Amino acid sequence: MILETNALSAKLDSTLRAVEVVSDSRELAISVIVAEEFALGIAQSRYREAYQKSIARMLDRCRVLDIGIATARHYAAIRLGLKAACSPIAANDIWIATLSRQYAIPVMSRDSHFDFVGGLRRRTWQ
Repeated sequence: MILETNALSAKLDSTLRAVEVVSDSRELAISVIVAEEFALGIAQSRYREAYQKSIARMLDRCRVLDIGIATARHYAAIRLGLKAACSPIAANDIWIATLSRQYAIPVMSRDSHFDFVGGLRRRTWQ
């Protein structure tokens, strides 16, 4: 399962249901996009040191999915499909959705706009 930013935050915050969903997953992954979003947030935090340790422990358990040429092609197809359906979503979330669909791994997020992407399975903890 790919952890989207809000799912990773919920897990790190020990939100009970999020912890349960993550614990039930055979494989955990995050996209390089989520890693960037966390790096930015941590860099701006006064609790930077504690957060860096916490995220480092979590990253040790996760496969980090990078973006390559094949991913770019999937991204273009998804973005065109969303545009045709008049269902735009944020660019970073399209990248996360793309990796989910490319690797056939569900994405864990509370954001329902992921449901606009055909062929994507979304899990939530709410």
